[in-house]
Amino acid sequence: MDLATFLVQCLNAVQYGLLLFLVASGLTLIFGIMGVINLAHGSFYMLGAYLAFSLAPYFGQQFLLMLATGVLLSALFGFLLEWVFFSYLYQREHLQQVLMTYALILVFEEVRSLLVDNDVHGVALPDWLKGGFALGELMTYPWYRVFASIACIVVAIALYWVVNRTRLGMMIRAGASNRDMARGLGIDIKLLYRIVFAGGVALAALAGMIAAPLTSVYPGMGGSVLIICFVVVVIGGIGSISGALVASLLVGFVDTFGKVFFAEYSGMGVYLLMAIVLIWRPEGLMRRGY
Repeated sequence: MDLATFLVQCLNAVQYGLLLFLVASGLTLIFGIMGVINLAHGSFYMLGAYLAFSLAPYFGQQFLLMLATGVLLSALFGFLLEWVFFSYLYQREHLQQVLMTYALILVFEEVRSLLVDNDVHGVALPDWLKGGFALGELMTYPWYRVFASIACIVVAIALYWVVNRTRLGMMIRAGASNRDMARGLGIDIKLLYRIVFAGGVALAALAGMIAAPLTSVYPGMGGSVLIICFVVVVIGGIGSISGALVASLLVGFVDTFGKVFFAEYSGMGVYLLMAIVLIWRPEGLMRRGY
């Protein structure tokens, strides 16, 4: 492998890992703070991809505005979904949560089929993100992948700032540590949970919107990303956003270079990594924290 190919694979691994982080950070927030095992989280990723497909014709070259609109719509959807459905799951056993959120996947898939059909769709790139830059004499790297990585980094920094440097973040940390004490201090836990859930949905949907031009938009696309995101959450440590970031990047590199060097066994690499981490640190790479 020459240097240019190695650099391309490294950039692909970072970009893939950062996209995983957007989805996994929302999942670990919901699971770590609200205690809900949400199997439908991958459907929010799919929601974002289909939002990108549906909104793209109306926004044209205004790609950033389309992303902002999709994030707002998905956050509103998450806020309403928590109020109508998830607010009744907090006191249920985990098995009931698993069954009910799995049923929600089936509902989302059926609604998607009725609204958009079952075809595979593509999302066109805006002109200002087309093309790439040279890496070596023969290889180029797409500008859109660079944009995707930068966008994910910006969101990760913003998420860190919100959770660790704002009053809302202080309430989130308090609610995660001791919800009864937080409620006694006057924090509206129900509203806080809705905000957290809406944020988790928005993060997953944003990842889907960013990924849509890279791959395609197709039925069931949330299933595969859900599995790998649960792996990320377990490796990073349940409830740890920083752990989710580290684990996402690790998974990105293991998956990307596994496909390059061990193509026949690449599907095992991520799960082997999870097994090694759990043997070494059963609680994950980092304890619950932000």
